Amino acid sequence: MSLVGKRILLIVTGGIASYKSPDLVRRLREAGAVVRCAMTEASKNFIQPTVLAAVSGTPVVSELFDPIEGMDVGHVRLAREADLIIIAPATADILGKLAHGIANDLASTILLAADGPVLIAPAMNPKMWDHAAVKRNVATLKADGYQFVGPESGEMAESHEAGVGRMSEPLAILAAAQSIFVASSAALAGRHFVVTSGPTEEPLDPVRYISNRSSGKQGHAIAAALLAEGARVTLVSGPVSVPAPAGAEVKKVSTAAEMLDAVDAALPADGAIFAAAVADWRAASVADEKMKKQDGQEELVIRLVRNPDILATIGHHATRPALVIGFAAETQDLIANAQRKLSSKAADWIFANDVSPAQGVFGGDSNHVHRVSHDGVEDWGGAGKDQTARMIVEKIVEHFGRAER
Repeated sequence: MSLVGKRILLIVTGGIASYKSPDLVRRLREAGAVVRCAMTEASKNFIQPTVLAAVSGTPVVSELFDPIEGMDVGHVRLAREADLIIIAPATADILGKLAHGIANDLASTILLAADGPVLIAPAMNPKMWDHAAVKRNVATLKADGYQFVGPESGEMAESHEAGVGRMSEPLAILAAAQSIFVASSAALAGRHFVVTSGPTEEPLDPVRYISNRSSGKQGHAIAAALLAEGARVTLVSGPVSVPAPAGAEVKKVSTAAEMLDAVDAALPADGAIFAAAVADWRAASVADEKMKKQDGQEELVIRLVRNPDILATIGHHATRPALVIGFAAETQDLIANAQRKLSSKAADWIFANDVSPAQGVFGGDSNHVHRVSHDGVEDWGGAGKDQTARMIVEKIVEHFGRAER
């Protein structure tokens, strides 16, 4: 999407990830945006104001009581003239200030004076990101309507440090900014959807687990298609290698129980799409140590117990979303099994797909689905997973459009 004419204020705070800020400015300007930069004093330890001034083509501001900018209450003007404010990198310090209404420098004062959208790209050490205080601040800001992109998992600036805390790359931040402007006029603007995706992993011991071949491609594609229509999306994802779409609030889980807890915590929602391939069974007990084969042992018996049924739980939930959609991954009796699932799990639609090895659905890029509803069965044919996702979301848009008439 073009950002032609959009006025973006980039706030740069004091993190090593600020080395990415000039590239972000360049990307925003290439998309047509007019960019101005505000810096905290700490950020100047990592990058010079002249660099940001050069790539943005506008003066950089950093002083709360600047004699020129302050002539017309500069922090208010800077906040109000921006169509979007981006904080990148956003340190734990600025998150804490914003969450608690502290305004003691130009950046924090601008943010409290802002009345438009704010996009936050956190960047900090993994231990800091995982700290209980930072988690509380992030939860507060999300509840207040602030948008987040990242952080991502990867290597840190510190030696031998890795984990979640890396600032998202400039292209991902650009995509998240573009999605905010799309959302303001898109068909699902203002609606919240929960999407599950990928497999679950049920541990047997510290090394082994029960899982399946789901790649998460279909669920992630649905999340991206919903975002493109302006929806707010909570993506609850099992372990996958596909990247999460920019703009989604991602909850990473491993087990079915964790997935159910994450979905429940994300409610209320307008709709829920359960595309994850959740393990039906888990080990009755998980060994504390790796299970070793013994001399003469020819078999191992593991007792399994049922996992919670996430689709049925939400289908019968006290705060059930208005639209509940499930997937039926079958290898036989495709439609009959999907119809039973539709009824027993109190779903509105079931998308049935044949996941026999010959079909190449798990891990592949295409899918062939049937939409099973209380009105009948529709064969949607085979298509790429991105196209299938767009078709599903078009049907969702149509559904909510009818509901509003």
